[in-house]
Amino acid sequence: MRMLEVVPDPILLVAGQDPDDLIDRRFVFANAAARDLFRITRESGPLATAVRAPEVLEAVDEALFGKVTGEAAYQPGGAQDRVWRALAQPLTTDGDGGNLALLFFRDETEVRRAERTRADFLANASHELRTPLASLTGFIETLRGHAREDEAARDKFLAIMQIQAERMRRLIEDLMSLSRIELNEHVPPLGKVDISLATIDVLDALGPIAAERCVSFKSTLPSRGEAVVAGDRDQILQIIQNLLENALKYSPSRGEVTMDVRLNLDAAEAGARRTPGSAYLSLLTPDHAAGLSYVALTVKDSGPGIAREHLPRLTERFYRVEGQKSGGERSGTGLGLAIVKHIMNRHRGGLMVESVEGAGAAFTAYFPVSPRILPPAAS
Repeated sequence: MRMLEVVPDPILLVAGQDPDDLIDRRFVFANAAARDLFRITRESGPLATAVRAPEVLEAVDEALFGKVTGEAAYQPGGAQDRVWRALAQPLTTDGDGGNLALLFFRDETEVRRAERTRADFLANASHELRTPLASLTGFIETLRGHAREDEAARDKFLAIMQIQAERMRRLIEDLMSLSRIELNEHVPPLGKVDISLATIDVLDALGPIAAERCVSFKSTLPSRGEAVVAGDRDQILQIIQNLLENALKYSPSRGEVTMDVRLNLDAAEAGARRTPGSAYLSLLTPDHAAGLSYVALTVKDSGPGIAREHLPRLTERFYRVEGQKSGGERSGTGLGLAIVKHIMNRHRGGLMVESVEGAGAAFTAYFPVSPRILPPAAS
């Protein structure tokens, strides 16, 4: 059993005697990986209390009483969307006349994710690239035809073609970025990132764009070293940049974008509504949030706000709110918030939005830090 204890795949040893008694199936051993996956806190017990998937229990029955290898897919649910392949292998009968089976789980999350990512990439890319490609093709045909000698038309068409080519470039970059994030979404990041310093870096980078659009930044940030979280610095910079770019797009000239970072919050405090009467929705809620402390970053714009009915779809790929999805400075790929959600999921954090129509929208991304330090109880 010592060898099985250190195996990284979840393994359970299951015993059973009566095929008609469902409670008779018991796990008599669970290695460390299985205890972690199924939240097992005792050495043995009814199998159905640990594994509640009927398909897996049927596979165990095939191994215990049919003496054949059983197989089933297992998805425990939760924000991480893990996928396992359960295999039940019959063993020799024990000394008491019962039946034994070895139930082990193989993590197929990355394989399934890669398959789904490839399929989604092809579907999304073909759909979104069709419009700029058609536009480019049409202008090329025009320039090769009757507009060949028209200098004014040629300059106008070339400018439009450059805009469409730039749109295609942004689409491809965002699609590739999202695909890379999804492939590693189940792997927690190991680095350390200071949210305040990361925010300052992004503010410096976007400062010229804000000045060009006559939008001011106002930030309230903790001191250096107070808002350090576990994370991938490049991805956290991408979160902050995507949220700030969205806020810039929808803030009017002489408007203001505000940012603040709050410390030592529990999950309920970090994801709570901050503006009374606002339309509010949690776009991503972290798993197993009890006992953790969070650092929350909120970015608020001074734009038209978002109607309540649009909030549930904001993180869908290519979804844009009607009336705000096109036109000059507001053009985008429709992937920014989808990227933010997947990065936050990898960081085991949360994401919420609240909006007041006519008074702007605010997005809050909150990152886990460590077990929350509470003040000592009064004696």
